[in-house]
Amino acid sequence: MALFDRRDWLRLMGLAIGGTVASPRLFAESARTAAWVSPASEKGLVRLSLNENPYGPAPSVLKAVQREFANFCRYTGVEVGHLLASISTKEAISEEHIILGEILEPLGTYLSLQGGSGGEFIYSDPGYTALIDAAAAVGGVGIPVPLNAQMQNDLPAIAAKVNRFTRAVFLVNPHNPTGTVTEADELKQFVREVSSHALVIVDEAYLEFANDFPRRTLVDLVRASENVIVFRTFAKMYGLAGLDIGYGLVPKQIAQALKKQGVDNPHLFNRLAVAAAIASLADTHYVAAVASTVAHERGIWLELLRSLNVRVTPSSGNFVFFETGIPHADFAASLLADGIDIGRSFPPYDLWARISIGLPQENARARIAVGKLLSNRRRTA
Repeated sequence: MALFDRRDWLRLMGLAIGGTVASPRLFAESARTAAWVSPASEKGLVRLSLNENPYGPAPSVLKAVQREFANFCRYTGVEVGHLLASISTKEAISEEHIILGEILEPLGTYLSLQGGSGGEFIYSDPGYTALIDAAAAVGGVGIPVPLNAQMQNDLPAIAAKVNRFTRAVFLVNPHNPTGTVTEADELKQFVREVSSHALVIVDEAYLEFANDFPRRTLVDLVRASENVIVFRTFAKMYGLAGLDIGYGLVPKQIAQALKKQGVDNPHLFNRLAVAAAIASLADTHYVAAVASTVAHERGIWLELLRSLNVRVTPSSGNFVFFETGIPHADFAASLLADGIDIGRSFPPYDLWARISIGLPQENARARIAVGKLLSNRRRTA
């Protein structure tokens, strides 16, 4: 295989550091692009492992949280009702359909217990398995389905697994770790058909990073009383990973059953998380700004990886997924030695890596390290 010459190397390094020049500053007020440094960065570690939004919450959200400091002595109460009203307005859906919280794990437990052990939960493998793991802990059975050749949810193969034992089908769109999105009409038709046989749960945690969110979301199926649940979280796009809050848009009968178990008790929710979520939904410009900035950084990543002639998925999330040709443990260890943490592997894709999109300067540092590693691999191949 041909070696890179000096011009090749300079071109790749230009792609690697391009984000520090081209990316706009997102929040001048909170100074989170150029001046702000995370505690991890102060120690020389760049964390690009958990698909967090490193820009943090919008400035208006930070102010809302600060206003709550004086209320630490108070339990959360009517504020939960205000958040429900905000979600209801955003989603154009009745509050009867809304369950607050990071509900995937309690939902997995609830569904697995209904009808006794042995219920089957179909999901894409590899993938995010919080719901599946919770179901399995109380007698559920996970049914993994490999991704298709395009590294998308393999809808025909998933449909073929549905049977009388199926308790739920769980999809993540965009998929994690590949970032691929299923074509909107195809997914909607699939969910309509399969939900007539089994509950379908769609995790849209990363969908607001993708193009054409209004057409891709499946909330209209919940509005139409289909047997469908849509999950959202404030942990990703809204930068509230440390406050642990999300919500599900749920068929009324399931919502009623969960509420009977007390999952809607206001005392369960952190005052700061509720205040931050309300303010996040009120800031109508934040999502578009973050999505644009992340898309810009993602584009620089994809250009670099394609220039290195490695396989890379067309990610629509706030992360990239690409083939390294190096065992994941070795690849991750090499990056960690350069102060970059990319997290775990996703078997059976042990020769692939997922890297979260961080701040521009963090991405530039990671791209230089990745470019060096992959160039060295090609040189010795």
